[in-house]
Amino acid sequence: MNPEEIKNYILSLNLKLDQTGLLPAIVQDAENGEVLMLAYMNPESLAISLIEGRTCFWSRSRQSLWRKGETSGHRQLIKSIRLDCDRDTLVIGVRQVGAACHNGTRSCFMKKINFTKTMTTELGVNNE
Repeated sequence: MNPEEIKNYILSLNLKLDQTGLLPAIVQDAENGEVLMLAYMNPESLAISLIEGRTCFWSRSRQSLWRKGETSGHRQLIKSIRLDCDRDTLVIGVRQVGAACHNGTRSCFMKKINFTKTMTTELGVNNE
């Protein structure tokens, strides 16, 4: 596909973007399903990702396109992209090269929140 065809393809997906023109992209290891990170895409970054075969996101803090690994070399090679049933979230399966997180860890989701059944039952919640 050429860039114009990719642009038209993205339009045909009828993506439901948020008020800032973005949609969340959950990035997972394509081999084992591990969640590596969450970032945001706009139609332009999605098009770049489709063309280049590696992830490109929209940086909300810098207000600019951000090709994952551009400076660190920690790239994400795309293996699959899925759109959820509401058309407002992407799940991207990747082969991660290096760390996914800016702090140097494989995943951004390293901090475990303690949760026990006792917490919910003490609040009267039945999650059976």
